[in-house]
Amino acid sequence: MSTTEPIEQLKRDIDAIGRAVNALHAKVRLGDLRDAVEDLHTDIANLPNKVRDLRTRGYPFEKGLEERASDFAQQWASLRPMVLAQIEQQAMALEFGLRPIEDQFRRLVALSAVPQEAQFQITQIKAALSSLESKVSATQNQIRGMYDALERQVREFHTHLQRVDWMLKQLAEATFPLLPTEAGIMAVKATWVKGEKEDKSDPQGILYLTDQRLLFEQKQEIATKKMLFITREKEKVQKLLLEVPLDLIETVKASKRGFLGHEDHIEFTFAPDAPTMTAHFHIDGQDCNAWQGLVGRAKAKEFDQDRAVALDQAVVEKVRSAPTVCPYCGGAITTQVLRGMDSIRCEYCGKVIRW
Repeated sequence: MSTTEPIEQLKRDIDAIGRAVNALHAKVRLGDLRDAVEDLHTDIANLPNKVRDLRTRGYPFEKGLEERASDFAQQWASLRPMVLAQIEQQAMALEFGLRPIEDQFRRLVALSAVPQEAQFQITQIKAALSSLESKVSATQNQIRGMYDALERQVREFHTHLQRVDWMLKQLAEATFPLLPTEAGIMAVKATWVKGEKEDKSDPQGILYLTDQRLLFEQKQEIATKKMLFITREKEKVQKLLLEVPLDLIETVKASKRGFLGHEDHIEFTFAPDAPTMTAHFHIDGQDCNAWQGLVGRAKAKEFDQDRAVALDQAVVEKVRSAPTVCPYCGGAITTQVLRGMDSIRCEYCGKVIRW
């Protein structure tokens, strides 16, 4: 073995330890933890504005949203000073614990020309680095434990607001209008599975749940020209394919499918008056069981009881005054009249009846 090889190996070891010391120097300041606390502070501070924005854009449900946003701010106002104080205190202790390691490293560099004497120092430094890294990790976990329950609740609340925000954006782009006083509850990307198994030809789009209807709007780009299996031209297709009043939904079944049950599916069966008897959707990005619960609550009119914006009673009363018999041909009106409607077409004579 060449006499230069142990010295070169020692140099590589010293360089590696030097990088580890520098990395640990940043860790003991708990910079990542400080950033996480600041991000949480910003998120909580923005929650009231996010709720106000949703209200302005027409989301009338969950009258407790404003109170929840305020509660988070109050809890964090009490907790944040304690968290920051702990970060400062523990960072000072960890930085103090790093100083002996830095002294050891300087002695190691001084011994770089004497591999035999330096090897013992390397072993000591590696053990000290490992010990301090474990302390840093334990300290981070300890401090996160002071606020992780609140953070988890805030993240869940923030995710919910983001979903409502996305729904409102999709409704603003939709090809169909909402009825007067009708409002969206939730929306999700979905594929309408037409056969026994999902197929590439199945329409993809947005499944909407409002306080009055279930709707599916196809919204996708479809290849119109291919060459050697490569798409050359696409056409955007956006059209309403399904519209069913909530009262015509008879059953809702949620199921987890696919590899390890990672796919969320929801199946509907409808009353005979609906435009189709069944509809099966593969939804993307939301839990099928949560959707089953939302549909059940919407059918039970629970969202009407949890409105931040009261319903226009004049519109409610107008539904009750809707005719049950066609004034032109005397035929019975069987089409369901929804709140906000002021006209209907007779299925017998075709006349438009207004009231």
